[in-house]
Amino acid sequence: MNVLPHEIDRRPTSAERPLIARIDDGLRSRSARLFRRGRTPGLRTVKTTLTAVLSYVAAEWLQTSEAPILAPLTALLVVQLTMYETVTHGRERIVSVVAGVLVAVGFAHVVGLSWWSLGAVVAVCLIAGRLLRLGPHLPEVAISAMLVLAVGGLESAAWGRVLETLIGAAVGVLVNLLIAPPLYIQPTRDAIGELADRMAGYARGLAGALRADDWSRAAADQALNQARDLGGEVDRADRGLARTEQSARLNPRGYLAREAQPQLRIALTALEHAQIGMRNLARALLDRTYYLAEDDAAHSYDPDAKRALAAVLDALAEAVQAVAPGTFGTDPEARQDVEATLATLGERRDRLAELLLIDPRVDAAAWQQHGALLAAIDRLRVEVAAAARIPERPWRPAPITRACRSRRGADPNR
Repeated sequence: MNVLPHEIDRRPTSAERPLIARIDDGLRSRSARLFRRGRTPGLRTVKTTLTAVLSYVAAEWLQTSEAPILAPLTALLVVQLTMYETVTHGRERIVSVVAGVLVAVGFAHVVGLSWWSLGAVVAVCLIAGRLLRLGPHLPEVAISAMLVLAVGGLESAAWGRVLETLIGAAVGVLVNLLIAPPLYIQPTRDAIGELADRMAGYARGLAGALRADDWSRAAADQALNQARDLGGEVDRADRGLARTEQSARLNPRGYLAREAQPQLRIALTALEHAQIGMRNLARALLDRTYYLAEDDAAHSYDPDAKRALAAVLDALAEAVQAVAPGTFGTDPEARQDVEATLATLGERRDRLAELLLIDPRVDAAAWQQHGALLAAIDRLRVEVAAAARIPERPWRPAPITRACRSRRGADPNR
């Protein structure tokens, strides 16, 4: 392909830059998912496979049936990401199978299998499952009943199914307990670190856009959309922390998660609020462009003010990125780095305030919009400082009974 001389090292236009930014963000996001740290590759696959094999061997040794496939099936369904989930799923699966078997045996002794008795069995099983609050395991009551009816309601087949379920659940719990019971501390730290990196990258990108010659309403709108997109990273980190908190339950190594949780929660809460602050900052920049003609949006701030705001955003990026090491413990050097970057941010913010100073009687709209911009920067500085504070008290998970009630209350099948 022939390349014209004027096309070499051509800078992207304002119309091309949003597309390039989206492609770059997508590539970074996919790379992050592929190379996240803190996980042992293949560990969960090995544990799940071992659980299925051991449960099948145990059921075959006990001669529960000719092909005891239900035991490894139960094991596969029971093994979850945390010990608490594993035990809970195992208990609910056992209850659902026993309930289905009891209903099927009772119907088989009275009426046998027909189209109307099948309908009655399914209805009774679903009602029983709701009364027992089995949540996602609700259909398994009816499934167990229908499988027993399929073999004529024989009690030997029915109780063989119960025994295989017990074997699969027990093996699943034991394997997850004895072989590296998961804690999910490091993945959560990495998720918070990645969130801080994304937010810092956003601030630097916005600073670069302000320094460019083609700042426009479209560029400000793109900046606001990118700030909103950061909410997805916040949600991912929050889900990771919830899993870390859950992994502290019924886990012999749970004390590690209890020790790490306070600092992780502080850092994530501060970054979540900072993401809202960045969104408000971008909103203030966009609002300013709408008080001017679209062709004059590039002059919404004078060159000195734009350079000063870009310097503020660079300092903000450094401060946000310095938060991530603080999630690894009470490292005094990491906290000192955060304090130093915040001091720089404060100095640059004051310089920007001087350049944006305006008499409200001369331009009330500009006075209000500049105030909103400076308020957003002040809020960001407060939230980043909060991310580095030392936890005041230890964290303990709620009692198991309260967690179970909360889990059932969120059941969509109730």
